[in-house]
Amino acid sequence: MFLQRVISTTLPSSRRLFSSIGSHDLSKAIFDLNQEMESVFGEPPPSSLFGSIDNRSMTRDLKLNTVEMDGKESFARLTHVGSKGEAQMVDVSRKDISKRMAIAHGKVILGQKVFDLVSANQMGQGDVLSVAKLAGICGAKQTSNLIPLCHNINLTHVRVDLALNPQDFSVEIEGEAASDGKTGVEMEALTAVTVAGLTVYDMCKASSKNIQITDIRLEHKTGGKSGDWSREK
Repeated sequence: MFLQRVISTTLPSSRRLFSSIGSHDLSKAIFDLNQEMESVFGEPPPSSLFGSIDNRSMTRDLKLNTVEMDGKESFARLTHVGSKGEAQMVDVSRKDISKRMAIAHGKVILGQKVFDLVSANQMGQGDVLSVAKLAGICGAKQTSNLIPLCHNINLTHVRVDLALNPQDFSVEIEGEAASDGKTGVEMEALTAVTVAGLTVYDMCKASSKNIQITDIRLEHKTGGKSGDWSREK
């Protein structure tokens, strides 16, 4: 029991140590720690404990804490967090201009009662789908005003499509944004879908409080340093 308590208290600091060293030093560091534990307790630590924790868990931590950039090992970080932990807007001045496009998707689950009203265009506030479409387009153009660290992008195209799905009594929303610029348009596509979904909710909420906005996600993006990406089906 004493051995387990000591290991549990010393292991977190050891894991922090391993996350700051290169992979070529990992085996040596594990060996040194085993030697130290043997000198303290008179016997080597159980192989099942350090074999599973040191080699697998600490190697995983090392991979999570470092990334490969330009052939050199450096620490991974969030791009919107500065060196002192403060929020910052990413400087894109050195990025290349490229054609960028993103497609996002979302769903508003109405329930059969509201679905039938929307389908028959009988909602008291008017044509739900047409108003939500315009709201989504306007939302995409206002993304940088809504999301603090987003860049103000000159969009070349915004598309918002809404379709009724009778299988689950929902409105399927797809948003697309495009630009020729130095940063991606994923946030613009996601904002278009989100604002369109909120508009559907606003126009239908008097008829039901069980409406759900769900499954908002990026489906596809092109351009930029990271290249093309598509969500796996």
